[in-house]
Amino acid sequence: MIQNQFQATTSFTVLIRLLRDRTSFLDEIRSGIKLKSKSRALLICSSIFFAISGAIIGSFHSWEQAISSAVKLPALYLITLLICFPTLYFFNVLFGSRKTAGQHFAMLIAAVSVISVLLFSFAPIVLFFLISTRNYQFFILLNVAIFTVTGFMGIQFLYQGMQSMTKEDTDGMETRMSILRFWLVLYAFVGTQLAWTLRPFFGTPGTSFVLFRQLEGNFYLSLLQAIGEIIGF
Repeated sequence: MIQNQFQATTSFTVLIRLLRDRTSFLDEIRSGIKLKSKSRALLICSSIFFAISGAIIGSFHSWEQAISSAVKLPALYLITLLICFPTLYFFNVLFGSRKTAGQHFAMLIAAVSVISVLLFSFAPIVLFFLISTRNYQFFILLNVAIFTVTGFMGIQFLYQGMQSMTKEDTDGMETRMSILRFWLVLYAFVGTQLAWTLRPFFGTPGTSFVLFRQLEGNFYLSLLQAIGEIIGF
């Protein structure tokens, strides 16, 4: 028990250091310092923050949905990262990067951790609207907006971090940055499709709890439908 508490405390210390001293933290990733411990700590912290955020949005429907979403949301980000990681790593190696797979993974999990912290920071706002309104479509659009903003900030962090990590590998730098921009779009598409596959995260009011819904349509059509209902179309 004490060991688990110590590990959790150490993990949060690593996360706080990432947030407060980003330049030094990224320099250590670039130098390959304690990559395993950093990645493990950030994975633990991000999973906790994602789980809390997932539980909050799932509680709009029921306690069963809250538990389900608390598991699904961390899984969504981690599985998306694992699916897209080989593409980024091998293309970077092909075009001149000398950084290891461990350095690439540490950089990606750092960006995901930033997203998790930002999502957690929105938790009081989501809770406020959860208590004060029961409009399902509004609640969905609110959270989609929050996920979009936090995702964009995470993308910015990753882009700057990858530039910093590979700045010593001058050969093919411009090509690698172009690959990174393409990869970020790919990551977004994979993530939204996986989210659609793992749904529901919110749970439709008035329906029984289900772990997964039948595959139909796609995320973008559902989003347009929600906007149409909000504005009266």
